[in-house]
Amino acid sequence: MRIVITGATGQVGSALVSRLGAIGHVIAADRSIIDLANPPKIGQALDSLRPDLIINPAAYTAVDQAEAEPDLAMLVNATAPGAIAQWAARRSVPLIHFSTDYVFDGGGSRPWRETDQPRPLSVYGASKLAGEDEIRAAKGASLIIRTSWVYAATGRNFLSTIANLARENTELRIVADQVGAPTSAATIAEAIECILEGKRTATPDLPALFGAAQGLVHLSASGEASRFQFAEAIVDGLRSRGVALAAAPLIPVQTDGSTPAKRPLNSRLNPSRLHAIFGITMPDWHVALQPELDKLACHGPAMAQGWQG
Repeated sequence: MRIVITGATGQVGSALVSRLGAIGHVIAADRSIIDLANPPKIGQALDSLRPDLIINPAAYTAVDQAEAEPDLAMLVNATAPGAIAQWAARRSVPLIHFSTDYVFDGGGSRPWRETDQPRPLSVYGASKLAGEDEIRAAKGASLIIRTSWVYAATGRNFLSTIANLARENTELRIVADQVGAPTSAATIAEAIECILEGKRTATPDLPALFGAAQGLVHLSASGEASRFQFAEAIVDGLRSRGVALAAAPLIPVQTDGSTPAKRPLNSRLNPSRLHAIFGITMPDWHVALQPELDKLACHGPAMAQGWQG
């Protein structure tokens, strides 16, 4: 099986490339191979790659910057996935595409279900929701995976940002009213491996499984945390590993609306459909965080710029 993975240098893309080599021939398609900012060229690129499966974690992920670049965000997060989905549908190639909790408005306190009505607060969220719509419109064998608070020891994310700030600042003010489930790229890749290998059947029929899931599942770590609690776990974990930090005890604050893009306060995702259809139970976020802290303590954070494509 030839598996094309877009955004191969991004957090999830890198984890997928590392994890899926035992399943098939992985084609790591970075921006030089598939440029999501140039949708008209995507079909030609896929023609040359001849995939049996496409996994698309590539996205414009600069949430605040998207408010000033709505056209680019929409091009990368909606038009380009639509082009991928149309190509895949014409050739009966299954597609796995990643979306986000930012398609919801963050109201309430219960985890969001796949059947809940999306109401994005930001350009980023709107562009990701538009990408979902484009994929459904193609009517191919596709699975949209919404996930939340994705992080890894490398790349630009909450984990690396807190690690950098804690090394340099004696006071960190962290929002305590945004709640979700920190989800490592490594555990996302492990879940995708389980889907492709089939926990319940030796040779999974992906189109049938995607159809049973109604083309959409929520995937996030078990448990929940506020941004403040996540930051505390990062700082405490690095300090326990001997990393020298300047930060004193963290200060919890409320979301004040000072960022260009609004963030959902409730980013909890209900993963029951993931378990029911694919038999996957995600690990607790505390457990999944530990190996990433080990990497960070050894090598330090490596920062990625721009959108992951």
